[in-house]
Amino acid sequence: MSVMALSAAIVLAAGEGTRMRSNKPKVLHTFAGKTFLNRVMDSVAALEPDTLAVVVHFQAERVSEAARSYNEHVAIVNQDDIPGTGRAVQCAMAQLADQGQLNGPVLIAASDMPLLDSRTLRELVDFHSASGNGATVLTTILDDPTGYGRIIRDREGNVLRIVEQKDANRSELAVQEVNTSVYVFDAALLVQAIADLKSNNAQGEFYLTDALETARSAGKVGAFTAPDPLTVEGVNDRVQLSALSKTYNRRVCEHWMREGVTILDPETTWIEDDVQIGRDATILPGCFLQGHTVIGQDAVVGPYTTLIDAVIDDGATVERSRVQESHIGARTNIGPWTYLRPGNEFGEDAKAGAFVEMKKAHIGNGTKVPHLSYIGDAQLGEHTNIGGGTITANYDGVHKNRTVIGAGCHVGAGNLFVAPVEVGDNVTTGAGSVVRHAVPSDTMVYSENTQHNVEGWKPAWER
Repeated sequence: MSVMALSAAIVLAAGEGTRMRSNKPKVLHTFAGKTFLNRVMDSVAALEPDTLAVVVHFQAERVSEAARSYNEHVAIVNQDDIPGTGRAVQCAMAQLADQGQLNGPVLIAASDMPLLDSRTLRELVDFHSASGNGATVLTTILDDPTGYGRIIRDREGNVLRIVEQKDANRSELAVQEVNTSVYVFDAALLVQAIADLKSNNAQGEFYLTDALETARSAGKVGAFTAPDPLTVEGVNDRVQLSALSKTYNRRVCEHWMREGVTILDPETTWIEDDVQIGRDATILPGCFLQGHTVIGQDAVVGPYTTLIDAVIDDGATVERSRVQESHIGARTNIGPWTYLRPGNEFGEDAKAGAFVEMKKAHIGNGTKVPHLSYIGDAQLGEHTNIGGGTITANYDGVHKNRTVIGAGCHVGAGNLFVAPVEVGDNVTTGAGSVVRHAVPSDTMVYSENTQHNVEGWKPAWER
C-alpha cells in the first residue's frame, strides 16, 4: 500500500515536558527556527494522510492555536486527565471514528523529535505495507540507550514487546535497539490493540507500547530501523536540545561548505533550514542566519552578524550588524554596528555605515549613509551622501511620516529632517540644518540657529 493511502496520522503533543523546566510546553520550544511541533507536523503532512490529528492536553489552547497556525486542516484532539501515550491514542481514535470508519494504515508520531523527516516516515510506511505487518515500530540503535524503551525481539526478529526504562530488568537494559515512539498500525488492529490497555506499570500510565503485545496476538509486529539515528533523536531537556542543535547545525554548515560556501568557523556559525547561500559567499565567525534569508554569490557576511529573512545580493558585505526583512543590493556595504529594522530596500553600490539605524528606508544606487544616523520611513535617491548624525524625524506623536530626498544630494552633518518633507535633486544642506519645508532641486539650504546665553540661570526646582 502506498504512503499516499495513509488513513490518518496522529501527532502526540499532550505532554508538559517537565524536564525542560519551562513555562511553555516542550513541543513549542524551537529548533533551528521552528518549534518541535511545527517540524514534526510538516514531516507528517508531507505524507498526505486523509486526516492529520494532534493530541493536546497541557496548555491545550496554546498548543492547539500553534498547531492550527502550522496546518489549518489539522484535527485537534483533547486528551482527558488519564495519562499516557496509550490514552492519547484512545482519545484520538475515538474522535476519528466519530468522523467515519478508518481503513488502512495509521501513523503515530511523538512531537519531541525535531529532526523527524518525511523521507524516514515514507520508508517506514512502505516497509510496513510491504512486510504485511499489523503494526510496525520505528527503531534506532544507540550507543547509550538510557531513558528509551527497549525493543525486545524473538528469534525470528519480530518484535515481542517494548520495555520502558523504569520497567526493564538487567538483560533488557543491555539492549541498544530502542523505541522512537513512531508507529504504523493497521486501523482495525489499532482499535483492537488499545481497547484493553492497563496502567499497571511504574509510571501508572496507559502505555501505547503495551498495545503491541495485543497487536502481536492478532497480527505480525515488525520493526524498521531508521537509517539515520539523528532523525529520530528525542529531546527531553535543554541539555539534549543544545547537543542535538549543535550536531545538526554542524551538518548544515558542512552541507553549505560542500556547495561552495566558505564558513570559517562552523562552531560559531548558525544556519537555519530555509536559508539559501550562493557559491563563493563567505560567512565569518559568530553569524546567525535565520528564517528565509538568501545570500548571493561572493557576498561576505560577518563577523558577528544576524540576518533574519534578509536578502543579500551578489558581492554585498554585511559586517557586525543586525538585518531583518531587508533587501541589500549588489556590492552594497552594511556596517559595522548597523541595525536594519524591517522594510529597507538598498540599491546597488550603496552604504549604511557604523551605528546607523534604518526602518522602511529605500536607498538608491550609490547612495551612502556613512555613520551615526537614523533613517526611518524615508526614500533617498541615487548617489546622495548623508552626513553623520543625520536624523529623519518621522514620528509626530500620532503618525509615521515620510521623508523624500532626491538624487545627487549632499546632506551636511547633524541635519534633522522633520517629516513629512520632500527635498529635490542636487540639493546641498549646511551642517546642523533643520529642514521642515520642501526644498526645490538645485538648491543650497541651511538653517541659522541663534545662540542665546542666560547667565545665572537655575532650574525651577533649585529656584
